[in-house]
Amino acid sequence: MTRRIVVVGAALLDGGRLLAARRSAPEELAGRWELPGGKVEPGEAPEAALVRELREELGVETEAVARVPGSWPLRPPYELHVWTARLLPGSADPAPLQDHDALRWLAPADVWEVPWLDQDVPAVRAALSLLGDGFRSAPGG
Repeated sequence: MTRRIVVVGAALLDGGRLLAARRSAPEELAGRWELPGGKVEPGEAPEAALVRELREELGVETEAVARVPGSWPLRPPYELHVWTARLLPGSADPAPLQDHDALRWLAPADVWEVPWLDQDVPAVRAALSLLGDGFRSAPGG
């Protein structure tokens, strides 16, 4: 049996908005949007990986708030797990430092205006279902 490698994604919230990140690489994913995050290293807690990845990719200090129920298959052997997260007081504004070329804070009405990666759509839908009435208007959800 192949060991699954967990990739953590952040439903990063600030001021009632969700942060989306546009991929710049690899080429087959470039131009599509995702929840920022990355791989959990061996021996690392998923919440710690999320905080580390957001620091490396976006230059921000965050904390994981709550695990979004569910997991979503990515390219084998990867599997996506998502947490809601928040910026810590005094954190820098997010900036695309690696793997992304643009960031966008999305209000509830704007969440589905960006072309999300196919594998992120169900994860985004699940994360938004936890966030209140303003985020419940997901297509197909």
